[in-house]
Amino acid sequence: MAAGLPGSVQSVTSGYRACVNARTCLVTGATGYIGGRLVPELLSAGHRVRCMARHPDRLRDHPWAGEVDTVRADVLDADSLRAALDGVDVAYYLVHAMGGDGDFAERDRTAAHNFAAAAKAAGVRRVVYLGGLYSGGRMSRHMRSRAEVARILLDSGVPTAVLRAGVIIGSGSASFEMLRYLTERLPVMVTPRWVHSRIQPIAIRDVLHYLVGAATLPPEVSRAFDLGGPDVLTYREMMLRYAAAAGLPRRVVLPVPVLSPEVSSLWVGFITPVPGALARPLVESLTSEVVCREHDIAGYVPDPPGGLTGFDRAVELALKRIREADVATRWSSASTAGAPSDPLPTDPDWAGGVLYTDERERPVAAPPEAVWRVVEGIGGDNGWYSLPVAWRARGALDRLFGGVGLRRGRRDPARLRVGDALDFWRVEALEPGRLLRLRAEMRLPGLAWLELSVRPGRDGGSVYAQRAIFHPHGLLGHLYWWGISPLHGFIFGRMPRNIARRAAG
Repeated sequence: MAAGLPGSVQSVTSGYRACVNARTCLVTGATGYIGGRLVPELLSAGHRVRCMARHPDRLRDHPWAGEVDTVRADVLDADSLRAALDGVDVAYYLVHAMGGDGDFAERDRTAAHNFAAAAKAAGVRRVVYLGGLYSGGRMSRHMRSRAEVARILLDSGVPTAVLRAGVIIGSGSASFEMLRYLTERLPVMVTPRWVHSRIQPIAIRDVLHYLVGAATLPPEVSRAFDLGGPDVLTYREMMLRYAAAAGLPRRVVLPVPVLSPEVSSLWVGFITPVPGALARPLVESLTSEVVCREHDIAGYVPDPPGGLTGFDRAVELALKRIREADVATRWSSASTAGAPSDPLPTDPDWAGGVLYTDERERPVAAPPEAVWRVVEGIGGDNGWYSLPVAWRARGALDRLFGGVGLRRGRRDPARLRVGDALDFWRVEALEPGRLLRLRAEMRLPGLAWLELSVRPGRDGGSVYAQRAIFHPHGLLGHLYWWGISPLHGFIFGRMPRNIARRAAG
C-alpha cells in the first residue's frame, strides 16, 4: 500500500479510472520530500513514471526504484531537459531554491523558463507545479519567487495547474519538524508576533491526493488552485494542539513584538534541526495570513474519501510514522544548497589535485554482518563512537557559520539508502555489508568524505577499515587540514576501537 493515500488510490473504482487515464508522468525533484512521496502514489494510480534528478543514483535504494525510469537532467541545463521530457504527458515541477544563498530568485527564474520552453517543445500535455499559498500582506522574497515561477509556467503555452499549499503537516516535512521541535523543546516559549497569524495547514496525504488528481485535469484548465485542510488556526494554536496530540504538558506561549523574521529564523535554527537558511523562508511565509481564498480544485479533483484530514489527525499520523521509523522522505532528502557536487576521488573523471587522507584499520572479533549493523546504524541518536563532545562542538560550529549541523539526524534508525542525509553528511555510496561512503555537507574550505568498510577476517572475524579524505580549496584548505589533524587523531583514532567493541558486544 502506497504512502500518503492508502484508501483512495487502492479502490476498485479509482483503479479502473487510473487504467483508463494512464499517463506518462515526469517527476522533477524526485530525490526531495514531496517528489519522493509522489512517485509511489502515481504508480498506484496506474501511471507510468519517469524520475528526473541531477544524481539519479540517489534513487536506487527507494522501494519503487525498479518500477520507474530515471533520467539525469538539471533544470538549469536547458539541453539536458530535451531527453527528460521526450514522450512525457504530465510534467511535475517540484523544484525550489529553498535555503539557497545568492540570487536564488534568478536561479528559480532561469530554471522555470528552461522547463517551460522544453515542455512546450516536447509537446507535454500538462505541467503541475506545487507552489506556496499566499493570501495577502507583504510577500517575502521566496514567496515572490514562487509566484513568479507560477506565472512563467502558466504563460508557457502548456496547460498548467499551480497548486498552492501552505504549511504541510507530515512526518519529515520541514514545516512539521519546525513545529514539532519548537513545541517539544520549549515548555515556555517567548515567540514573535507571527504566532498569531492565521494559517490553513494541510496534511501531506491530501497534498499528494490533489497532485495525483491534477494529472487528469481537462486540457482547458490552466490556472492556480489554493490547497488547505479543514482547519484554520494560528501558529500558537497549532503548537498547543501539537502538544496535546503528543501527550505533552500544556505549553505557555508568550508573544513579543520585537522578534523580526531574520531573528526568528536564527532562533528556529538554534532550537530545531531545521537550519537557519531553510527556516527563514518558512518563517517569512508565516508573517502574513496563509488562508485559502477558494477550494475550486474540488470541482475537478474530488476531496479524498472521508474528507480532508484535520490538523489533529494529521499530527497523529505523522507522530505514528516517526515512532514506527516509517518516514519515507524528509526535508533533508533534498540536496543541501551549496553542498559540494564535485566528483569523488575514485570517480573516473576525478580532476586530481592534492588529497589528504587519514586511514585506519582494525580486526574485530565479530562476524562481518555484526560489524556492518554498527556501521549502517552510525550517526543520529547512535552517535559517532568517539568523543561526543567534539562531534557536538563541530556541529555547533557548523550551524554558527550557516551550515546544517548535526541535528538533521537520520531518516531511519537502522537502515540507510543512497542520498540519505546523515547528520552533516550525505550517503554517497552504499554497498550493503561492505561499504558506506559519506560526503560532508558541513562548511569546509574544501571537499571531504568518510568511508567505512567491512571485510571478512580470520577465524570468522572481520576487518573494519576507515578512510577520511579531504581535498583542500586554496591555502585556507591546507591550513584547515594541518590545524585540525591533531584532533583527527583523537576522533578518528577512537572510532575503530569503539565500533569494534560495539560489534563484538
